Amino acid sequence: MSAPETPVDDAQAVLPPSISPEVPAQRYIVVEGPIGVGKTSLARRLGGTLEAELVLEQDAQNPFLERFYKNPKSGALPAQLFFLFQRAQQLGTLKQQDLFAPRRVADYLFEKDRLFASLTLDQAEMSLYEQVASRLAVDPPKPDLVVYLQAPVETLLQRIGKRGIAYETSGIDAAYLARLNDAYARFFHEYDRAPLLIVNAASIDPVANQADYDELVGAIRRMKKGRMYYNPMRHVSI
Repeated sequence: MSAPETPVDDAQAVLPPSISPEVPAQRYIVVEGPIGVGKTSLARRLGGTLEAELVLEQDAQNPFLERFYKNPKSGALPAQLFFLFQRAQQLGTLKQQDLFAPRRVADYLFEKDRLFASLTLDQAEMSLYEQVASRLAVDPPKPDLVVYLQAPVETLLQRIGKRGIAYETSGIDAAYLARLNDAYARFFHEYDRAPLLIVNAASIDPVANQADYDELVGAIRRMKKGRMYYNPMRHVSI
């Protein structure tokens, strides 16, 4: 006995969320940007929408991070090497070519590790870092899309203050964030490994504001290749 046919009007309703036409087609999306821009919060919300596996940095597990913010000269190398090993191990377990792999949303690119190292390590430490990194032979998965969140230093400082992590608020200053913003801008100016959506995140809140979130997800859905700048003008003051 054959099963009753699903009415055409109801076909959309019975589609599982993972294949809904409203869900972005990308299987591996990475959200990136400087400290405080909101990448982890956005990654978490996207992960919920897409029913995706989250690949998140584990900052709290780094026992050297607080030392670094209190004394960058003595804490930079151990903090950076810990992150290097942690990220290499985490991304090394992802099998991009696995046809049955789940949809994934991450809040970092592996390449960001060297970006931070170049900002915090002196010449001798950077040489040691490069030697260690070259021996790890990490082959991170290639994203289907990178969402790069941008915001000025003043906005980053405000958001860092709001999340209230003591060693961040006391250890991160405007000069460091300015250098970090510049490093990210240079990195993504040359980035061509995956489609890139560059988002002006200064005046939107896609985590708490539903309209902002829906518009951003719409921009993600439209991304196929190349790069696109997303600057929601309805938020800009004239």
